[in-house]
Amino acid sequence: MATSEENLSGETGGRLLLLDPHESELDDVVAPPPPPPPSHVDMDTAIVLLGAGVTAITHPLLYVKLLIQVGHEPLPPTVGATMFGRRVLYLPGFFSYAQHIVRVDGKRGLFRGLSPRILSSAISTIVRSRVKKCVILQAMPLEQVEHVSNRDDLKTSLKKVVKETSYEMVIQCLSRIATHPCHVISVRCMAQFIGSEAKYGGLFSCISKIFEEEGVAGFFVGVVPHVLGEVIFLWGCNLLAHFINSYAVDDNFSQAPAVRSYTRFVMGIGVSVLTYPFMLVADLMAVNNCGLAAGLPPNSPIFKSWLHCWNHLSQKGQLFRGSSFFFRRVPMTAVEVAEN
Repeated sequence: MATSEENLSGETGGRLLLLDPHESELDDVVAPPPPPPPSHVDMDTAIVLLGAGVTAITHPLLYVKLLIQVGHEPLPPTVGATMFGRRVLYLPGFFSYAQHIVRVDGKRGLFRGLSPRILSSAISTIVRSRVKKCVILQAMPLEQVEHVSNRDDLKTSLKKVVKETSYEMVIQCLSRIATHPCHVISVRCMAQFIGSEAKYGGLFSCISKIFEEEGVAGFFVGVVPHVLGEVIFLWGCNLLAHFINSYAVDDNFSQAPAVRSYTRFVMGIGVSVLTYPFMLVADLMAVNNCGLAAGLPPNSPIFKSWLHCWNHLSQKGQLFRGSSFFFRRVPMTAVEVAEN
């Protein structure tokens, strides 16, 4: 029994044909069934592990950022010049600050307060997953309503964007409230570096200490500005992206789809700058008057509320303190005093 070599190619769909007409064709080879999709538990586990890895890698950045937010400047400024030749005083950047932490606490010191942040990331993933399963929202995904043609569709798409954003806001608020106690613990563990203190140690001892001294309210200090900042960021980013994609991007432009795909990302960067003061105030309130040197005079006044903290920073011109890791200048008031 002979076979044709040509029939081994893709022209016959991969089937092997026999030249003998009395022989029947071989049965089609049955392809193996596709693997089952991953379960929700597997996906949640993968997201938790990925989040833990990203949190560990980026923790030194957030650690330095927090110390700058609190106002701790252990290293003297250096004299520099702007691109126009004007002399200015620059504060140490991230790498200089990180080297200082290593000299004081060693390399492990860069990961002070990491455990509560990893726990916070895991709790956030679980809360988001559970809320998405419990809440059913009949709404078109945002990426599908970014562009419509006529006015009626514009009104409909705007309603869907508002509905979808409301759904995201509920998830974000619940996630923030659930994880804020871990955020408070992490911030206080990191702020101990300023006074070389050891008040907050392990996770369970921190929980016990805060509950004994401040009660349940101590775990939610600064949660209001934190939630407000995230809500404003979410609404501002989604609505701005929708209006720009619907009204500003011309359909005749050849790269219109590519521009629309990056609009939300660009808007997110811009809105995050505007909402940064809310994050700063939330972090300062988490440390304020908790028994650590970082939250007590002379390092920091005792604030009655987060609005009091906001007004104090506004009067000092420091609402964006800690928003940059590089090319940080000494405030003008300090430069004027030094020159005099």
